[in-house]
Amino acid sequence: MTKKERYAFVIDWFQKNMPDAKTELHYKDPFQLLVAVILSAQCTDKRVNLVTPDLFKKFPGPESLAKAEFEDVEPLIKSVSFANNKTRHLIGMAQMLMEKFKGKVPDNMEDLVLLPGVGRKTANVIVSVVYDKPGMAVDTHVFRVSARIGLTTNAKNPLQAEEQLVANIPSDLLPIAHHWLILHGRYVCVARSPKCDKCGLKAACKYYKSDMKYIFEKDA
Repeated sequence: MTKKERYAFVIDWFQKNMPDAKTELHYKDPFQLLVAVILSAQCTDKRVNLVTPDLFKKFPGPESLAKAEFEDVEPLIKSVSFANNKTRHLIGMAQMLMEKFKGKVPDNMEDLVLLPGVGRKTANVIVSVVYDKPGMAVDTHVFRVSARIGLTTNAKNPLQAEEQLVANIPSDLLPIAHHWLILHGRYVCVARSPKCDKCGLKAACKYYKSDMKYIFEKDA
């Protein structure tokens, strides 16, 4: 199977089986999604969704969060990973939104990555989810799944994986493709003991074929 054929197979399967894939983070506006994505770094969406209701109730927008003190925010998010750093990032992000962007979440990569706590992955999520622009956020799930299937080859870091995926997935599908790969990695192609028996991508998956070859050779 050529790379072009592999991408075509994978895209077709996801379009048929996950046509409405979307983020599992709970939010009501761009600011809330930005906060949730910052909190989700090295933390589960489930955990983030447990802490954001109280956080958003007290700080519904950048105006209020920009005026907050560390002691006002940290207790509300202390159960997430790296709560101290994320507290500082959230307050700094809100302050910059107010000072530099008039309280509005930017719609482009260049401005988003200026915000404290916002890297390329987070910026791509905002660009694609909020503004429906081409963007491929590569987290650990996307990086793992795309490499296993064979959508990426020898990608040494998220940026290299992103570049390969963007080059081979139609731009209008990039926003949803990000969710396809994340959800597939979260529930099927998990890090340890991937559920290959439940996977509909076996026919196109390099990992599955190499793993089966190993099993057959071992049993021979």
